[in-house]
Amino acid sequence: MKHLLSLESMSTEALRAILDSTAAFKHERGHHSEQPLAGQSWALIFSKSSTRTRVSFEVAVRELGGQPMFLNTNDIQLGRGEPIKDTARVLGRMVHGAIIRTFAQQDVNEFAAYSNIPTVNALTDDEHPCQILTDIFTFEEKRGPIAGKTVTFIGDGACNVPASWIFAAAKLDFRLRLAAPKAYQPSSELLSRAGGNVTCFEDVLEAACGADLLYTDVWVSMGKEAESAERLRLLAGYQVNAKVVRVAAADALVMHCLPAYRGKEIDEETFEANAQTIFDQAENRLHAQKSVLNWLCH
Repeated sequence: MKHLLSLESMSTEALRAILDSTAAFKHERGHHSEQPLAGQSWALIFSKSSTRTRVSFEVAVRELGGQPMFLNTNDIQLGRGEPIKDTARVLGRMVHGAIIRTFAQQDVNEFAAYSNIPTVNALTDDEHPCQILTDIFTFEEKRGPIAGKTVTFIGDGACNVPASWIFAAAKLDFRLRLAAPKAYQPSSELLSRAGGNVTCFEDVLEAACGADLLYTDVWVSMGKEAESAERLRLLAGYQVNAKVVRVAAADALVMHCLPAYRGKEIDEETFEANAQTIFDQAENRLHAQKSVLNWLCH
């Protein structure tokens, strides 16, 4: 039984297989030669709001021949205190796979353990594996193999997106630089699992110097709203803007996993100058999601 729960737990071969087949799913959209989810129903269980993740997975399931079923946790017994393992055992007898977007990584892991159906982590507080698979595909689509390249993440380096970048760097052999205040750098324990390709910086320009990819994300992730004032204060100098872009490689890509808050993690001018890449990145969620679902079924 295959699951996609964490990039850390995936093999390099599995990551590469998903990335390598994403281009074919993008090229074949509208005329797929196979329907690997034909006759299947997949549950999307979301306790966090979503635009790109929900739409890309719902469309992906449909276009691969299946039927998506969106379940907000407030609409099912899970939202009234039913244990994850009981919900998992019920759904495992009725649907063919589950895509879960929630807070605790343990909830996704437990669901996979008890449901006996393929389970996808569509975002937890610990990781965002499908996003980073999409981002790496987008980079390679535009610039070739990511191995040996330098990715610079600027902003909150201790949240789920950079965590997944950390695990990807070790498996796909690229350098990752994290530019963040000390308070928002990843833990030493997490870095010790990273495989040695990750460096933390407090100086944004030093981290961005010569980088092949500049990447940022929101400063206030879902669930962190109570910390907004402190986060905005400490992260104020960690913005992707023209000054930062100038010190990166001449052909550096600028990416953002969206939603973007102009004037905070990225300024308006830089966002719009790189909008083609950013919205190609957003579109590629659909194609990468199809590749993930196909990989789970084979």
